[in-house]
Amino acid sequence: MTQSEAYFITQKGDANQAFQLQKTEVKAPHSGEVLIEVEAFGLNYADVMARNGLYNDAPPLPYIPGYEVVGRVVSCGEGVSGVRPNDRVLAFTRFGGYARHSLADARAVRVIPANMNVGTATALATQYCTAYYSAILMANIQEEEEVLIHAAAGGVGTALIQLAKWRKCSIYGTAGSDEKLEFIKTQGANIAINYRKEDYEKTIKQLKGKERIDVVFNPIGGKTFKKDQRILSWGGRHVLFGVSTWSGSKGNIFDKLKLVWDFGFYHPLGLLMKSQSTIGVNMLRIADVRPNTIGQCMESVIQLQQQGILNPHSGGVFNDVELAKAHTLLENRSTMGKLTIKWT
Repeated sequence: MTQSEAYFITQKGDANQAFQLQKTEVKAPHSGEVLIEVEAFGLNYADVMARNGLYNDAPPLPYIPGYEVVGRVVSCGEGVSGVRPNDRVLAFTRFGGYARHSLADARAVRVIPANMNVGTATALATQYCTAYYSAILMANIQEEEEVLIHAAAGGVGTALIQLAKWRKCSIYGTAGSDEKLEFIKTQGANIAINYRKEDYEKTIKQLKGKERIDVVFNPIGGKTFKKDQRILSWGGRHVLFGVSTWSGSKGNIFDKLKLVWDFGFYHPLGLLMKSQSTIGVNMLRIADVRPNTIGQCMESVIQLQQQGILNPHSGGVFNDVELAKAHTLLENRSTMGKLTIKWT
């Protein structure tokens, strides 16, 4: 087998100690798989959680993280259609992305233009597919609905703003700095709220009076979930696609109990009486059981990007030797948009 290399997480904790570049073997694709020579891979906040030992879906140490790659198809397994060797593709990898060669389920692989930059391409996989699945397939946002998007300056947040703008919604966005507030306004947010300086729940109640929010997109969890429920309209949808408040905890039983307490307790009868929905989104689970859905979402966001409706914002393209630096920036929430690592 041909030798390649990949970045493994070999220990939990600080990014400067957690990663090791190791030799790997290039494996031939099985039936339904595609082998890709990776040009670049994307970073996601779930990678940070996994590095800190707070992501339950992460494989045992040591392992290769990474959910999406951009590269050229080297070979295809039996039964693969839609892509062929030498195609430039975007692929969802479900771990294994931080590598020079990666295998992917062909159902979650799509051809992309030769001139699409890697920052745009990597964002279209996990971030934009998460946003599309959440907003279009699950919440089914409608014209004139009012939506609240937390962490609106992040990769998924930016995608959600653009999708909501496309659907002609009124958009409230939260972010943690004045710079990020200005950014989300340029993306299409009608109301931008600095959650570090003001209580977004009170601000929205002051602005809306008795009216409430139709759809909330929340990657934070914890206490924000309860606050969101208090401002959610009858017939409203509350989409939870992350628990970033868990980041920084020690993961012990006391932290877990606090997290449960912060979320609060809800009975299905309450949802029934208000005709409300609480929707959980875990794209890894969707990739496991419905890889075709991932592929369809990917195809849709690529088409919308080509039409100029979606415009991913790159937070920076780093060389692979800068992996730890990029991870730290992402962990500190000091970036806006998608972070991408390019092999040198």
